[in-house]
Parts: sequence; structure tokens; C-alpha cells
Amino acid sequence: MTIDTATSLDGQPVGADTDRPSIPRVYDYSLGGKDNYEVDRSAFERIRRIAPRQGDVHHMNRRWLARVVRSLAEGAAVQQFLDLGAGLPTRDPLHVVAQECGRKDVEVVYVDNDPLCVAHGRVMLERNENTHYLPGDLTDAAAILDDAGRYLNMREPIAVLLGAVLHHLDDDHDPAGVVSRYIELLPAGSYVAITHYCDPGPGDAELHELAGQLEKAHTGEEFGSGRYRSPQHIRELFGSLDLVEPGLTPLDEWWPQGPPVRTKAPEEHLILGGLGRKPGYGRIRAVGSENLSRSRTFSHR
Repeated sequence: MTIDTATSLDGQPVGADTDRPSIPRVYDYSLGGKDNYEVDRSAFERIRRIAPRQGDVHHMNRRWLARVVRSLAEGAAVQQFLDLGAGLPTRDPLHVVAQECGRKDVEVVYVDNDPLCVAHGRVMLERNENTHYLPGDLTDAAAILDDAGRYLNMREPIAVLLGAVLHHLDDDHDPAGVVSRYIELLPAGSYVAITHYCDPGPGDAELHELAGQLEKAHTGEEFGSGRYRSPQHIRELFGSLDLVEPGLTPLDEWWPQGPPVRTKAPEEHLILGGLGRKPGYGRIRAVGSENLSRSRTFSHR
């Protein structure tokens, strides 16, 4: 159940501070949750003045993550998941998706740097011995994997989920370098899933302008972070990984469960997602949640 990390204007977790908006709490509000305050609701409503369907972007991100987890658990028999920047619990948590699609002993480790998220996560998500919520700074790959190694087998493939989190790292934090350190330390055959806010560039003037407005609102006025990067920059985050087909795409074009039910709002074009695999062994099928007969085989280059 990956959501944005809990950073604030000074780069520190907001936690239970009700005087400042918290990204996890705002995200919780946008998804219809109850773990938020007026300061969070007001901040998100100001974002929605620019992008009225920004809440749909967050829902789209959740659906994408669920499809990725389902495909990996069923199609690639992945038995270990590491969700970084997991934030506050939401409906349909990803460990339930993974454990229902795979065997019941699928191990899922959630990580966040906000103590409030960790406390809520431990109470609400650690309902079985194979689900864990840990405190940690996702930029320290060695420490995260060392801590998660108490529960995960570091000799077997692991799926790392970085959903809507890397756009909260500034260039100074070197998000591509952060991902590369995980890639280096992960076992062969592991996967990394990434979603990231996107700026298509001046070639699409309308969306480019909207992305700029949203980045300004996220970074300067509301939360202190939320970068809209180019598709090329987002592709570079995958480093040496092999992109699983269909590659880096708009979220609802990545093995969709059906045809679109409406025309996308402009803000829904401003997020991309992809799944990368560290060369090793195995194959993955795309598996729909409703109809397993629609399974397809992904090829790896």
C-alpha cells in the first residue's frame, strides 16, 4: 500500500503534528481515509483547485500497485515484497493482495520514516506472522535491506515497491542513485516497481504548464516535495534493470483490466509507472484480478 513519504518543508517527518500538512495524511484523505486532519484536507483541496481529479490520480496509483503485486505473486511466484514509503494503512492493503494471490506464507515488509505511519501500520497491518511494518529511511538501502533481512530471504527474489515516493526526493538526494543501490544489493530475479509524477515537456504545452503548476504547489506551497520529472528521467531511475513489457507507461495502460470508462483528465496523464527486473531467472505472466483466463506472458530482454 505504497503512498508518498512523510516529508515536510524541512525534510523531516511530520508525524502527529496537526499544524502542518503531512503527505501520508493528505494521501489518506484523497483515498477516502479517516487518518487526517483539517490542515491535510485544506492542503489537498488547494491542490484540487489546480487539478480537480488529483484524487483519481492517487486511486489510479493504488490500482496499478495492486495489479503489479498480483502479477508478481501469481505470474512470477514472487514470495517476498518490500514496500518503501508505505505510509498510512488504506483499504485493500497490498499484503492481502499478495497473500491471496500467492501462498499464505508470502512475506510482506512495509517501511516508512514517519513514526505515526509505523505505529498505525503495526496496529492495523501486522495481522499475521508474515506481515511486518518497520521504521526506516528509504534512501539508506543497506540499512533497509539489513533490517528487512530479518524477515526476507536475501538469496531469493524480492519485489521492491516504490509507488509515488521517488518524486518526493529532490535531485540532491539522487533518486537514481538510491534505486541503483537497491538494485546492486537485491538478489538476481528481483523486481523494482516505480510510479512517478511526470512532466511531458514543452512538446505538450497544456500538460507541461499543468505539471509546472502542480510541482510548484507541491514543493513550495503545501508539502515541500513533489517533483514532476521527464519521461526520460523517470526511465533512468530503473538503471540496469530490464523493463517488463509494456515498459514505462501511463498507469492505466499497464496491463489494464478493461477498456477506459471515461476520458482521462489532464492530471491523470501526469504520472508514469513501470516494473523492472534484475536479470536472473523466471518469467512473469500478467494476471487480471477478475479473470485469470486473460493471463499473458511477459518476455524479458
